[in-house]
Amino acid sequence: MRKLIKSIQQRDPVAPGFWEVLLAYNGFHAVMFHRVNHWLWRRKCRLLARIFSNIARMLTGIEIHPGAKIGNNLFIDHGTGVVIGETSVIGDDVTIYHGVTLGGNKQGGKGQKRHPTLQNGVMIGAGAQVLGNITMGAFARVGSNSVVTSDVPDHATVTGIPARIIKTRGDGDQGFSYGLPGSDFNNPMEDMMIKLMKDMERLKHAMPSKAPPPDSYEI
Repeated sequence: MRKLIKSIQQRDPVAPGFWEVLLAYNGFHAVMFHRVNHWLWRRKCRLLARIFSNIARMLTGIEIHPGAKIGNNLFIDHGTGVVIGETSVIGDDVTIYHGVTLGGNKQGGKGQKRHPTLQNGVMIGAGAQVLGNITMGAFARVGSNSVVTSDVPDHATVTGIPARIIKTRGDGDQGFSYGLPGSDFNNPMEDMMIKLMKDMERLKHAMPSKAPPPDSYEI
């Protein structure tokens, strides 16, 4: 518990105090509830685990299925609206912002892996949806409100609907504010629109400024 609190203090820009995290951070509370619920789930007390996880959801606004496997130092910032599915696997030092869904798909039945795997150091921006049995590579980043439906390599930054790789970053390079890519990233769609607007402006200047009178046309 102390290690988790310390990791939150290090990653939260406001650098909260120990007691502030312990008493007032719903993301911290949700993770601690999950530790108990997952322990019950593994010991086949599944109904009790589901009841307690539902109580935790009502208290924190964060829904974590007791079957999800979560590593060390998960930081759920703000947290409200976060949903983590049953077969999700989360590595160490992962950061998730509010409104994120680690959801499943219709492929696979009961007991089969149908939710994402997040490797160490992944960051998921606010409102993003990571869906299906896919893998987010170590230190990968997902921009806010993106929808990820395919594997993401290590250190890559993805954004959009569906999400696409826009940059590859080095280990430990955060470069995010609430999961939004920094101002130095290249958006292919934006570049294309700018080019199109420039072409239209060039064609506009190339056209005659005044059309000839109707009687000058040859029939």
